[in-house]
Amino acid sequence: MSNAPVQVVGAAIRKDNTILCAQRGPSKSLAGYWEFPGGKIERGETPEQALQREIKEELLCDIEVGPKICSTQQDYDFGTIELTTFLCSLASGEPALTEHTQLRWIPVNQLSTLDWAPADRKTVENLTTANWINKQENND
Repeated sequence: MSNAPVQVVGAAIRKDNTILCAQRGPSKSLAGYWEFPGGKIERGETPEQALQREIKEELLCDIEVGPKICSTQQDYDFGTIELTTFLCSLASGEPALTEHTQLRWIPVNQLSTLDWAPADRKTVENLTTANWINKQENND
């Protein structure tokens, strides 16, 4: 068995000045922690394709994948993951609760009030630091 980190992607889905936050269900590892929805990259997929597939499966809606926010590596008791998170927007549909305990649209400046899974904390830090989102818009 290789100890290479598992490649996962997360979506910071933005609507106005809020970001969609998802609380992990009780049957999942890291139960109760908040995360940016997403999942594992399957063989042959780009990170963007994986994210679109995972969001369609988990939240039953379609997203547009925007700029990469950050990548972070995190060791857990079940293994190491390398999480790459992207700023996304809804393309169609509304996020539906299927796997998570709850979904909340949280204002960007309040993201740090949630109890985030360790791998997602760097993304929260980036999103809430010095108007990261506004800088992205000026680069489009």
